[in-house]
Order: sequence, then structure tokens, then C-alpha cells
Amino acid sequence: MNAAEYRAAAERLIASDTPRFGNIRPEDFRKAEILAQLAIAAATSETAGAHNESDHDTFETIRYTADVVCIRGGDVLVIERGWGPHKGMNALPGGHVDPGESSRAAAARELAEETGVQVDASDLMQVGVWDAPDRDPRGRYITAAYLVTVPDDTTARAGDDAAAVRWVPLDTPGTLAFDHGQIVATARRQHIACGGAIGTARRA
Repeated sequence: MNAAEYRAAAERLIASDTPRFGNIRPEDFRKAEILAQLAIAAATSETAGAHNESDHDTFETIRYTADVVCIRGGDVLVIERGWGPHKGMNALPGGHVDPGESSRAAAARELAEETGVQVDASDLMQVGVWDAPDRDPRGRYITAAYLVTVPDDTTARAGDDAAAVRWVPLDTPGTLAFDHGQIVATARRQHIACGGAIGTARRA
């Protein structure tokens, strides 16, 4: 029996016996009390079940970032992370995509803020999207990675959250934070396949 059926049974029992006050037995009242309790229990169970179903409809918080593989000759630009996680490790320049901002625009902005290297967002070529659930220990982060090639005389300086900046060999960048080593390897393959003609920054 569901909650409605329990309530209806209790009401029928009370309605049928109430007029015959002299014939009501104590067990009849006990039966009605039990039915009412069962009705409450059934209603509570139905409500809890509805809440449990609703609880299953939860959504994971996903953060959207952009990273840049900035190539100069045979080197790639990395920053030394000045904050956790992976504080002190080398990583690609990058950061969060702001509200109302495209990932391409965010990549150009983060590159300028962290390294001082200015490129036009239209010069960036997307390398791919990295979205492994465990790629960042802080939670679910999805990043769009971009490639840009800058002139050989391009200089960089540490800014924003970067403790330092350095140019490291593109083919042997060393251990990088997060999955940035995979991103660099993918960008390098694309760079070689196109003869270095993709993602070339124009001089101002």
C-alpha cells in the first residue's frame, strides 16, 4: 500500500466505526492508529525517495583554462610556478578563461600577463583540448592549448603569478607540471609537420 491507500483505509475505518460509539472496541482505535502511522511512514519514504532521485542529478564543477606553447626557434617558453599545486615546477603560460572571454583571447592575455610576450589572438593556433578528469589535483579543469611561433629576438620577463620565465629546448623541455609535457609534445609534432609555418606571430 502507498501513502494514499493507507490514509484512505484509516479514514474508512474511522468513518465506519465512529457512529456506533457503543460498539467501538479498543483494538479498532489501535488499528486506526497503526494505519495512520503507516501512512506517515509511507509518505516519509516517498519524500525521501524523491529527494534521493534529485540528489543523483548533481553536476560537477568544471573550470575552463587556456595554455600556450610559445616557440622561439628550437625553444619553448615556460614559467616557473610561484604557487601551488606544483609550486616551483616549470609549466606552460596559461590560466583561467574569464567570463565572456574566448579561450583564444584568454591564451593571448595570459601569455602577456605571465611572460610579457605580446601576440595577437588571431595568431594562435589551437593544438587541442585536454580534459582528463585527474589532470589537476584541484578538481576538474579543462584546458584549450594553443601554439604560437614568435621571432628569434623575442624576450620574456616574469609577471603575474610566474616566479620566473625561461626558454627550454622544445624537444627536451624536461618535466613539466600537470600534463603540459603531453601538450608540448603534441604541439611539437604539429609544428614539425607544418614546417614551422603555423601559428606564426606577426611583428607589431
